[in-house]
Amino acid sequence: MNSHIEIPTDEIESVPLHAYTRQAYLNYSMYVINDRALPSLGDGLKPVQRRIVYAMSELGLKAASKYKKSARTIGDVIGKFHPHGDGACYEAMVHIAQPFNYRYPLVDGQGNWGSQDDPKSFAAMRYTESKLRNYADLLLSELGQGTVDWRPNFDGSLREPEILPARLPNVLLNGGSGIAVGMATDIPPHNLREVADACIHLLDHPDADVKRLCEFIQGPDFPTGAELVNSRQEIQEIYRSGRGALKTRACYRFESGEIVITALPFQVSGARVLEQIAAQMQKKKLPMVVDLRDESDHENPTRIVVVLKSNRVDKEGVMSHLFATTDLEKQHRVNFNVIGNNLRPQVKDLATLLREWLEFRKLTVRRRLKFRLERILSRLHILDGLLIAYLNIDEVIAIVREEDEPKQELMARFRLSEKQAEAILDLRLKQLAKLEEMRIRTEQEELGEERDKIEKLLDSKARLTAFIKKEIREDKEKYGDERRTPITERREARAFSEVELLTTEPVTIVLSERGWVRAARGHDIDPAGLQYKSGDGYKLSAKGKSNQPAIFLDSTGRAYTLPAHTLPSARGQGEPLSGKLNPPSGATFEGMAIGDPKREVLLASDAGYGFVSRIEDLMSKNRAGKAALKLPEGARVLPSAAVDDYNDQFIAVATNEGRMLVFALSDLPRMARGKGNRIIGIPPARVRERIEYVVSVAVLSPNDILLVHAGARYRKMKPADFAAYVNDRGRRGFKLPRGFQNVDRLERIVR
Repeated sequence: MNSHIEIPTDEIESVPLHAYTRQAYLNYSMYVINDRALPSLGDGLKPVQRRIVYAMSELGLKAASKYKKSARTIGDVIGKFHPHGDGACYEAMVHIAQPFNYRYPLVDGQGNWGSQDDPKSFAAMRYTESKLRNYADLLLSELGQGTVDWRPNFDGSLREPEILPARLPNVLLNGGSGIAVGMATDIPPHNLREVADACIHLLDHPDADVKRLCEFIQGPDFPTGAELVNSRQEIQEIYRSGRGALKTRACYRFESGEIVITALPFQVSGARVLEQIAAQMQKKKLPMVVDLRDESDHENPTRIVVVLKSNRVDKEGVMSHLFATTDLEKQHRVNFNVIGNNLRPQVKDLATLLREWLEFRKLTVRRRLKFRLERILSRLHILDGLLIAYLNIDEVIAIVREEDEPKQELMARFRLSEKQAEAILDLRLKQLAKLEEMRIRTEQEELGEERDKIEKLLDSKARLTAFIKKEIREDKEKYGDERRTPITERREARAFSEVELLTTEPVTIVLSERGWVRAARGHDIDPAGLQYKSGDGYKLSAKGKSNQPAIFLDSTGRAYTLPAHTLPSARGQGEPLSGKLNPPSGATFEGMAIGDPKREVLLASDAGYGFVSRIEDLMSKNRAGKAALKLPEGARVLPSAAVDDYNDQFIAVATNEGRMLVFALSDLPRMARGKGNRIIGIPPARVRERIEYVVSVAVLSPNDILLVHAGARYRKMKPADFAAYVNDRGRRGFKLPRGFQNVDRLERIVR
């Protein structure tokens, strides 16, 4: 038989589905934000952390007590206050016990509580033991003094504190991270002494800004002691906005030519760093590193030794590369998003956060003082009644013995309150001694003095502020320690380029007449004697190193770049440059240079124009190259010439008419691109008609010998010989001797 319950239609509420889902998701979001993910500004704890600390205090696990099994604590936490998974709850407990994760740990663990290499390698809670550390007293010492509000636990059988009465801003000291719905928090840890000094200054100067507070709080203070490399301005900006990113780097030193890493960034595993460096060594990306050792032990928690190939290796360069490519440098997000005193999440700047915490502290201290004052007044009231009883002890005893309602009779006879009468009736016989009257009067005096002191504190903001400052100073002296994280502004880390990782060896780049290129090892080869394809032959060559860029100049004046180590070996016949580059249709390659990017070369056209440029100005990353040499009408590109010393060299130029001119190289301009200045005077019309043009240029040092080639003949010219051809730049030049006027090329012989 089917049965169903009839629901009155007037009790049914119709809600649009989108409105219901919106409200349901909003409720869930607020639960995650307030009761799970974000810390409270007052005590800096999330609910699970607060419940763990409170449950341990209720179990009597103070710093001076004996350790108890962690399972006992977790059982109380999830059974009484936090009905969630025991694994997640225990992991939260482990986190606040790990000294490499928490700047000022709250829990003192015994057993395997994980390591910096693997924070989650901790033993199960049935094996480990724990108790609170002394630092936890900063959160718990005022708990039973009326300082905070209490609420029922999840089943209403017990009460738990809504927040802990922190004596210092734990939200900054230990920081924290969490991901909620639509928001997150990432608060780095800070040094207790610095934060305490900032609080004291803010109490004296309520209008102090972030810049002033940063004179006390230098920056975050991570527990692992790595180096903070942001500038002071960047740190101030993060504190001013409440958001940003910080970078920490491992600390290292040099010992006997080896690099020893002594401290790792916050939440970085040493084992992971070793894996990253070893992987680069296997892939031949660190040829200067020959060995890697982990010498960490109890005395040296972090000691990673990087053994270099030789003492000539740039150690700072190696570390810069490792910072850029491994976790030896780590970026930390910063987001000061906390649940404020108004129970709402908000991103706060440093000054606002500290001001709000000081308001919380002032309220806590006021509640503590008022609670104590009420206790004192209540006790003084009782003492007044007891003193009356002792002064009239015989009559009081008679009333107690003879009256059926002694309480009412005492209240009527001596004008006592109900509490005073009950206190008199609760007296024991041994308390009727004569000395008891003296004790009462002494206690009255002591409590009276304390009452007056508390009333003065509550009535004066200045006195209350001074009292709070005094307590902060005491806590600073008791719990403070030295800063662990040095702050040093560093340059941006830079990884080695592919070229820098290559072994450097001398090479000779050879270009054939048809534009085929190859690279031969060494500088002692004969380029013209190499084997070429049928119909092809030697055209140009240049000497350099395998880790340098090679520049190629085409017949249109465009410059192209190829790394020397990417060129084919000279053991074959090479490859066509047109397959590696995209020159204009019909263009041929006429010039070539190789060397350090700062090295200079002479670029010239056979119209008699040229300039000096650096190789880095000619370098291009795309296959289409870049415009370099502008050609006058009818002119052609001449092979480039290497420059050794711009201020101390000469340029020799020869034309097909047998004229030669020599002048100081410094007379030509330094340019990145363009046409250049006139080298030798040739009428443009004669160049256009190809009647007269430059056939060769050479750059000479003062002691060099100049070879003038004319067909099969050549002539050696010493500096004294070619001095006869020296004249101003742009002149027509002087005729060469008979038999050498049909000059083919000029060649420099270095002495």
